Amino acid sequence: MSWFLWLLTRWPSSALSLLLLSTVGTQTGPEVVQALVCSQWGAPSSKNLSQDGDVIIGGVFNLHYIPSAVEQDFIKLPHYERCTGLDVEPLKYMYAMVFAVEEINRNSTLLPGVKLGYRILDSCGRYPWALQVALSLVGGDARSCSFAASTLHSAFCEQPGETSGQPVPLLIGPSSSTTGIILSRTLGPLSISYLASCPCLSDRLKFPNFFRTIPSDIYQARALARLAIRFHWTWIGAVHVNSDYGHLAIQEFKEEIQGKGVCLEFIETVHRETIVSDARRAALTIQASTARVILIFCWYTDAKRLFLELAKRNVTDRQFLASEAWSTSDDILQDLAISKVASGVLGVAIRSSTIPEFENYLRNLHPVRRPDDEFLREFWEREFGCSPGDTPSFSYPSSTLKSLQKASLPPCSGSESLEGVQHPFTDTSQLRVAYNVYLAVYAAAHTLHSLLSCTNTDTPPRNNISTCSSPNQIKPTELLQHLNKVNFTTPQGEMFYFQGGDITAKYDLVNWQSTSEGPLKLVLIGRVDGFDLHLNESAIQWSTGSSQVPVSVCSESCPPGTRMATRRGEPVCCFDCIPCAEGEISNKTGSPYCERCPSEFWSNAARTACIPRQLDFLSFNETLGITLITAAVSGATVTTAVFVVFLYYRQTPMVRANNSELSFLLLLSLKLCFLCSLVFIGRPSVWSCRFQQAAFGISFVLCVSCLLVKTLVVLAVFRSARPGAESLMKWFGPGQQRGSVCLFTCIQVVICAIWLSLSPPVPQHDLGFQGSKVTLKCAMVSVVGFSLVLGYIGLLACTCLLLAFLARKLPDNFNEAKLITFSMLIFCAVWVAFVPAYVSSPGKYVVAVEIFAILASSYGLLFCIFAPKCFIILLRPEKNTKKHLMAR
Repeated sequence: MSWFLWLLTRWPSSALSLLLLSTVGTQTGPEVVQALVCSQWGAPSSKNLSQDGDVIIGGVFNLHYIPSAVEQDFIKLPHYERCTGLDVEPLKYMYAMVFAVEEINRNSTLLPGVKLGYRILDSCGRYPWALQVALSLVGGDARSCSFAASTLHSAFCEQPGETSGQPVPLLIGPSSSTTGIILSRTLGPLSISYLASCPCLSDRLKFPNFFRTIPSDIYQARALARLAIRFHWTWIGAVHVNSDYGHLAIQEFKEEIQGKGVCLEFIETVHRETIVSDARRAALTIQASTARVILIFCWYTDAKRLFLELAKRNVTDRQFLASEAWSTSDDILQDLAISKVASGVLGVAIRSSTIPEFENYLRNLHPVRRPDDEFLREFWEREFGCSPGDTPSFSYPSSTLKSLQKASLPPCSGSESLEGVQHPFTDTSQLRVAYNVYLAVYAAAHTLHSLLSCTNTDTPPRNNISTCSSPNQIKPTELLQHLNKVNFTTPQGEMFYFQGGDITAKYDLVNWQSTSEGPLKLVLIGRVDGFDLHLNESAIQWSTGSSQVPVSVCSESCPPGTRMATRRGEPVCCFDCIPCAEGEISNKTGSPYCERCPSEFWSNAARTACIPRQLDFLSFNETLGITLITAAVSGATVTTAVFVVFLYYRQTPMVRANNSELSFLLLLSLKLCFLCSLVFIGRPSVWSCRFQQAAFGISFVLCVSCLLVKTLVVLAVFRSARPGAESLMKWFGPGQQRGSVCLFTCIQVVICAIWLSLSPPVPQHDLGFQGSKVTLKCAMVSVVGFSLVLGYIGLLACTCLLLAFLARKLPDNFNEAKLITFSMLIFCAVWVAFVPAYVSSPGKYVVAVEIFAILASSYGLLFCIFAPKCFIILLRPEKNTKKHLMAR
């Protein structure tokens, strides 16, 4: 049927009409074509229902269906046998139209002075017959047409004969999308359909004369998609009928869920011609699938066959989503064989409403009061098993006497009535399609009222819309213009208007719930109004029998602290959960990615929240800090001990021979070096950052200056022993020595003062590579200043090392130049290694490296210079003599 709809929407109407006639000719032969053309293809049923009026509207309903055994051979049957099997629901639709017309005629404000009539025919659900009855309505029902078979190129019969009916300006119907397309593309009548829901009919360029009171199928597919998104069903199976209804609905459903995290595990297609085998295949797929929610876009007969197959396999753990085609089917609801499988169905249904007094109207129907109503007579015979034709005081028109003679049913007693009878025909609690018919009739009436209302006959037309027409001169173009602009309030208080040819999308949300009696019952749980979804979740009975929403996912949602990682070659709904990296979090379930924490924050252990980073610095109470403090205090203590020893033995040759004044000054500077390392430990502040670098730079310059002057004094002493160099020592007296040390130190003081005044170190948060910790350190704003401080210390140290190296072989038993050489080698090695270690160390370890360099170089100077002297002073006093020191 898909190709047929495609063809109908694209071929010109005249060519398509010729195709229809030629197709019939090909299948039945020329003699049948001739018969069909000249007798309007043979009426599928001679029954009709009509009422005279000033304006007649037509009605096309599928009141009968053809048994499947004769579907392929229906043209060969006599016309009274071709259309059999009265369908109760369409019969109710027909009487909704009749009721609406009678209600409008009783209304004094709507169409005043104009009686509305109707003419209703049965299309029997067959496209050629639908075209025939529509042609008879819009053309006046010509009973005879005579032209030769050679005139088949014309789509219509010429009607020279008399007509038994007045042409209708507007049709209520048809009941299917395909029929609507056929009529619009061939005849082009002005029609208001109550059941044609194909999205293609919304195209106003192709179908400008088509209107409908049922929403396009696009909206029910969107509503079902929103249900899936709302309940977080990300893994769904789908079954749809092989027609435009199924294909377009699935296509729209897929478009609506795209990018919303919902995937279709499978899509099964069933054909109405092979529904038994297709339903079996679809049932096996559903049974094997991991999806717990199944979407079904099928007719109710196809859905029932599928449920029967599922019941055979005891598949009871699936939640089904129903389209409006079967969501309210009593045929499935009342079937006990599939009630266990179908329990909990959640579906979209045509919106329901009530029509006041319509139930009383249906219950008061009786063949005695409606002798010309052949449809009611047939319904009466089927329901009560008697023939109302033999009821006393009851007579039929002569046109129906032949068919009555064939009836073999016993005569009715006259007491038969629909009053108090529980029957689907009289059930008006939830009118759906019947209410659509009711709305269509009112839309037609208000359109005619607008067209026929003559406010001022002398006023020219405005906006190309005539202000005055008569019931006998209704022009289709004018009627179409008024129908496009119709806007009224229904008797139920609902605002009604067309948007193009469509109405605002309104649906019911229904739920199939189990009952103690056995059959399932239909419960209204919400509504769809345009794009709004109103749902009472607490009223839903799920397929599991509990109030918990079923879970249908390919992969369980990732918990907070993880992110989704799709699997290669699988749908996006199938994924793995990957923990967030350090410094990243995900604080909601099913997060597709992890968010990085702000710079001042870090992720907690669960990776679910960002917490402030822990402030990190070299503190006094941590292991590394305690170790460095111990080393510094120990160095200062040892230096003090050496100072005391030298002070106690200050008169001995060992102390006096090595310039005791510079030795004491050197010990004092070493003690300052040890103690200045303590300034680097603890929470950095503005003043501590400034003081620690100044203390470090000045202390070490003082220390190295003492060694440099000591080295110069040693060289001067030995040089003065040469003939003619006696005057050299006057430049290296005690005052000159103190002045030299003071001069060298003052240069460093000036460098530090300029540096700290212009661009001093400041406390700074280092976010670097410490993860959950942020390091508080003293940042060198000016690298040049720090480089000058270190460079000046290095200059003095290198000079001292060079001079001491030159003086290492001077003849003396105890040459201090050797000790200075070793000490300066250690000093220089430590500070050369310090630079790369300082640059590459992370966080607080930068400070630890600098402290280590200070302590290592201080210990090197202390032990290399004073350890040998203390050894002689304390342990070898016999060597602490002038004679021993002067020996070569």
